[in-house]
Amino acid sequence: MLGTKDRKKTAIAAAFGTAVENYDFIAYGTASALYFGADFFPGDSAFVATLLAFATLAVGFLMRPLGGAIGGFLADKYGRKPVLVGAMLVMGTSTFLIGLLPTHATVGILAPVLLVVIRMIQGLAFGAEWGGAVTMTYEHAPWHRRGMFAAIPQAGNPFGIALASAMFLVCANLDGDWRWRVPFLFSAVLIVAALIVRSRLTESPEFLETRSTGVIEKNPFLATLRNDWRSVLRVIALRIGEAFAYYSTATYLLNYLTGRFPDIRPVALGALTAASIVAIFTTFAAGALTDRVGRRPIYIVACCVAILFAFPMYLLTNDAVPALVVAVFVFGIGFIHASLTGTQGSLLTEQFETTTRTSGASLGYQIAAALGGFAPLLAAALVGWLGWPGASLLYMAAAVVGLIGILVTKETYGAAERAKIRALVEQERTGSRP
Repeated sequence: MLGTKDRKKTAIAAAFGTAVENYDFIAYGTASALYFGADFFPGDSAFVATLLAFATLAVGFLMRPLGGAIGGFLADKYGRKPVLVGAMLVMGTSTFLIGLLPTHATVGILAPVLLVVIRMIQGLAFGAEWGGAVTMTYEHAPWHRRGMFAAIPQAGNPFGIALASAMFLVCANLDGDWRWRVPFLFSAVLIVAALIVRSRLTESPEFLETRSTGVIEKNPFLATLRNDWRSVLRVIALRIGEAFAYYSTATYLLNYLTGRFPDIRPVALGALTAASIVAIFTTFAAGALTDRVGRRPIYIVACCVAILFAFPMYLLTNDAVPALVVAVFVFGIGFIHASLTGTQGSLLTEQFETTTRTSGASLGYQIAAALGGFAPLLAAALVGWLGWPGASLLYMAAAVVGLIGILVTKETYGAAERAKIRALVEQERTGSRP
């Protein structure tokens, strides 16, 4: 009830690892928006080069459901810890290799081929990582504060994003392709630190208890599809609103602005960094608030605000006024997106039982992520057809899907559940006193 003695260490280690994983993955998105079109897909049309760069970005997302399925299967069958360490090692190695890749000017068509292959490996590793990190933290946490604890690894997401954005901002004045190579090469330092931290974690107590009773699923993945497919669909709907909200803003809006106003690039990168820093605190606050008011209210409000924000985000930034650009990034990512991710740690995890928890949450989460990875590509295509309102309509549609998802999802920590768990926690506290 009160959690394990390693609950804080586990949460911090999970967050640190998640931050590094997101640094690696988001670095690719930023480089795609700013540099990869010219360096890996040169041609007469900058628009086509951008579409191709975003297509390789989407390839990594397509691999995430497979990574989630593999990682979830292994975590539910053999333990959460080995998956966390293994995913980190694979992700770090692939990211470092991107920093060493030759460009199209050097090796021709081989350059984008190698980029796509490494991006696929990145997607597998990232897909395997999330479920284990959140599940491990959730299962170590006190029952009455699981919303807050599960939000801690989620807060690692914007921390990694802020670090990646800051690195690209710092490197923006370097010569040639060193502007994007250095951020990828720097990941080697982060990976070593994260591996040391994660290797010292203790296994999930709920997993160990389940294994000791002999009720481990022979095939957690198939059991999830057979028994929990409705929950997987709900998770997908919940995640689509959040995934599109992020990538439509952090990747496509960044590309849209810098393509029309090249001089705004430092401001936009700085805004993305500032928004990510704000998101760290908002994510944690949203998770903590779910322990007081439940999971659904925060998600409903955030989805509704996203729907209302879809058109103003472009109306406010179309003239590239620096203050408005910063405000849009901070509000869209620092508050709307962060409120969704802060709630997801506990909300998505609680849709499944211990024996299939990582498999179910990971599968739904990563399928939605795969769809979200196409947000920049779809936004670019819609803008080419309809102008900027096309991107707004895409953002709004995704937010509507997220709203429908939360409206059909049962509250997992309502007033009755909160009262019951707090009473049990108080009994345990009282009984443990001498």
